[in-house]
Amino acid sequence: MKELRFRDYYEKMLDLLSLELNCDPSDLCSEENTLTLPEYKEGRRRYHPGVPFLQMATAGRGAVFSADGQIHDFLRELVKDKEGHRLFELGDLAKIDTELRKYGWELHPTHHMFLPCRQTETDGRFKVKWFFDDEIKPFYGDDRFPNAICYPQPNPGTPDRMIVCAYDGDKIMGMSGCSEDSPGWFQIGIDVLPEYQSRGLGSYLVALVKNKVIECGGIPFYGTATANVFSQSIAINSGFRQAWVETDAKPIGIE
Repeated sequence: MKELRFRDYYEKMLDLLSLELNCDPSDLCSEENTLTLPEYKEGRRRYHPGVPFLQMATAGRGAVFSADGQIHDFLRELVKDKEGHRLFELGDLAKIDTELRKYGWELHPTHHMFLPCRQTETDGRFKVKWFFDDEIKPFYGDDRFPNAICYPQPNPGTPDRMIVCAYDGDKIMGMSGCSEDSPGWFQIGIDVLPEYQSRGLGSYLVALVKNKVIECGGIPFYGTATANVFSQSIAINSGFRQAWVETDAKPIGIE
């Protein structure tokens, strides 16, 4: 495997987020907060159809908000003289959510996003089997694996490309997979059955998928909820490092 450098992936992440947030990559590295109007551009991640009402992200310095013009005055006042990362704390997120509800929207949960930062070797201690593209179809609807693949059914906008399963005899112990959320960008998920947890299996399977994506020329990334310490530990143990934090708006009542 070629040398893995976090900075290379980080620069590609800046390009992706600037495309999605309709800003310049330098805005994500600025100490200032940036406010833009949303615009749907080809190449962005395909989680929702149409133009986002609000999408916000920070790489640890200033925050960038891509938002409908109706809430720009509110956001300008909110972000004034504030450090970007603090806008992702509960108090300000609650204010944003309250404002969004006036227009029929609400905030998604905030997610911490990870990029590869180091090589991770796997030693073959688990029996595994790979499945690709159409081979994944028999696993849809299985409520044991809501994170490793789309659940309960495939999403054409973020197609699952590969999964790897670990086996105890004929029984699946855990599954990790990745969906292609935008061209060349593969988000990794993991599910380990309760009786097989705390054995290092989650980190092992995620590392396998991460390595395979890189080997195929793609960019693997990993996202998890703010308080999901176990998932964050898997990301770190499998060779990822936190790179940005993001959230967006969704119509009220839509999952």
